[in-house]
Formats: sequence, structure tokens, C-alpha cells
Amino acid sequence: MTLPPLTSWPRRLFKHPRLMHYNRLAALVLLANLGFLAAGPYSPRTLGHAALANLALAVVVRQQYVINLLFRLATRPSTRRPLKLRWTLAKVYHFGGVHVGGAVAGALWFLGQTVVLTGAGEPVTASGAGIALLVVAYVLIALLACVIATALPPFRARFHDRFEKIHRYGGWAALALFWAHTVLSALPPLSAGGPVAAEPGLWVLALVTFSVALPWLRLRKVDVRIERPSSHVALAHFDHGVTPFAGSSTAISRSPLKEWHSFANVPAPGRSGFRLTISRAGDWTGSFIDDAPARVWVKGITTAGVANIETLFSKVVYVATGSGIGPCLPHLLAAEVPARLVWATRDPRATYGDGLVDEILAVQPDALVWDTSRHGKPDMVRLAYAAYRDFGAEAVICISNKKLTWQVVHGLERRGIPAYGAIWDS
Repeated sequence: MTLPPLTSWPRRLFKHPRLMHYNRLAALVLLANLGFLAAGPYSPRTLGHAALANLALAVVVRQQYVINLLFRLATRPSTRRPLKLRWTLAKVYHFGGVHVGGAVAGALWFLGQTVVLTGAGEPVTASGAGIALLVVAYVLIALLACVIATALPPFRARFHDRFEKIHRYGGWAALALFWAHTVLSALPPLSAGGPVAAEPGLWVLALVTFSVALPWLRLRKVDVRIERPSSHVALAHFDHGVTPFAGSSTAISRSPLKEWHSFANVPAPGRSGFRLTISRAGDWTGSFIDDAPARVWVKGITTAGVANIETLFSKVVYVATGSGIGPCLPHLLAAEVPARLVWATRDPRATYGDGLVDEILAVQPDALVWDTSRHGKPDMVRLAYAAYRDFGAEAVICISNKKLTWQVVHGLERRGIPAYGAIWDS
């Protein structure tokens, strides 16, 4: 089977991974801030407000309820709308670019404010509050630099657990220091007078603090029943009065202050509760499978995932490898959108159990299930395109490892076919 030809080089250029919507959104936020900067000059107070506004944007856009709202708004257009519009709206899961742009811009604005205050002399250094303000500011700059540096892809990919801890605890510490900095800034003689409660930054910080705290306020420890069809996979069954929407994910932990892992919820139509498909992919998942817990911690806010964009299209093809079937399965069971499955995995029945495989085939009798132990690794781009062409689909959604996901997504998009997959930005 021959793949369709590549599109023109200008169109291919915009499909390059470095120009994906995630990076475009980050650049857009930074350009907007440059435009605001060009309209200066600004007082230290205005610089501080700009820093807080950007950092608030960076935090709030990652809040679970906000993420769900973004998905809801992006997927509202019907399939009668032009495909080009729906193709772009389906990139809503690249919202992390706004987080990156806001965080970098906010840190730069705050650095600028601190430099201006340092050179201001009086009244900053003439009072105890002024000296304390500068101490807090420089500690905060060092902390923000550490958080941003360790969030860069090379560090994040190599030391992901360390990145998560630095991001979590560094973020909490930075929020506390911003509270101290904002209160000190509102005290005379550093402010223009008036009550501290009138300082806008305090209300912005209150919103950010509530946004950060809300998922933790919904924290609970619940029972879990573990089924192990093989030493490679655990099916975690939950039924604690919550039946999440198809395509959402739940974060679980055995030690809530140490690390969290998110997995796609797999609710079954007509049944309460849900399942998580957990494959052996590291120390934590290996320990979870070998030493199955009876209870785990969950955050009470389920979050939309990439596959929720399926409703923007009349027909979709799901491409999955291994445990990537987990995020696909709830959509296949819900059958809200006509779909065709291409699943490549090692000995599916031995690995995932007859029950799960039969459940998949019951709703996807025409699925292509490629057994890699018998047939070797396939050319997933060609298999995806064949299913897309034969099924008359409008889009392809790929759930796999990073290398293969990008291979499928960019291999198809460079040929003018809408394709989507995780971008590993968390």
C-alpha cells in the first residue's frame, strides 16, 4: 500500500514538531507580553501586576476544571463546520503552551520589577519592609529559575520524578513567597497608601491559591480491586460512587505528597465505577502490579484527555500500541462517534486477558489487532492510513509511546490528514 504524497513544503513546515500548536501558543503569549512591554515605560507596581497576571494564567490554565471547560468549548462545533476549523480546534490539548508562555513571561516581568526596585534606592532600602521585600524577591527569582530550568524537556524527560517534585514543592514555595512579596509591597512607604486589602495582587493570589488547593480539597482514599491478567498488566477496579465521563483520566497515588500517576478511566456502559489499565513501565507501576494495594489515594477531579476531541469528527480511527488501548477503550465502548481500531500489542489475550480482548472485539468486530509476538512490529503509519482510507474517517487519534505517537501524527499530518496524540508536557 502506497502512502499519499506529502503536501507542499510550506504546509509541511507548519506541521514540523517544533512548530506544533503547543509552541505556537507559548510564542503567542510571549509576543503579547512584548507588545505590552513596548507600550511602556512602567512603574515597579505595574511590572509586579504584569508578573502576577502571567503567573496566574500559567497556574489557572492547568486547573482541572479549566481544562475540562476548554475541551467543552473547543468541541462544541458540529461536524458540519469546515474540516480546517475542526482540525485546529482539536489541538485544544496543546493548552500547556499557554502555561509555558505565562510562566516564562511572569518570571521575566518579576525579574524586571526586582531590578528596578534594586536600583530605586529610597524608599525601598530605607525601611525594614523594603529590605525584606528585596530579600524575598531574590529568593523568589532563584526559585523560579530552578523551577523553569528543571521543566525544560531534557531534564524533564531524564529525571521526570525529580521534575514533578521540584515543580510541585517549588510551585507551592513560590506561591507562599509571592504572598509575602505582595503584602510587603502594599505596606507604606512602598505603596501609595490605602488599605492592604485593596491591593489587586492579593485578589489574584487568592484566586491562584484556590485553584491550586481545590484538587487537594477533593483528595480521598478509596478501595481498589486489582485484577492481574498477566505480570505485565493490572486492571484496577474502582466503585466508590464515581462514574467518570468517557475519555477522562484519574490521578492516583500511594503516597500523595510524593508522586502521582494519571491513567485513563474506562467506565463500562450501564455499570457504576470504572477501571484503570496499568502496565509495567517503571518502578512505580511495577510495584503497583507486584504488590497490589487494597486502597489508594485519588484526586476527586477527573480531567479530559486528548481523545475527547473525537466528537469534532464524523468518523475516527484509533491507533494504539500495548496499554495505549486503555485511553481508547472508553470511547470505543461509548460509541459516541463511529470508530475503527488498529491495535498492535504483544500476545493480547495472554497479556490483557480474554475478558478484555473479547470486550474490545464485541464493540469493534472489524478491529485490526496486530500480534507483534507473531508478526513483528508493523509500519503503524501505513496501518493507520489504510484504516483511515478504508473506513472513510476524518481523523486519526494515536495513543502510544512518544516516538511512535509522533511518527504517526506527523507522518499523517504532513500528508494532509488530521492526526492527534499525546505531547508529553507534564
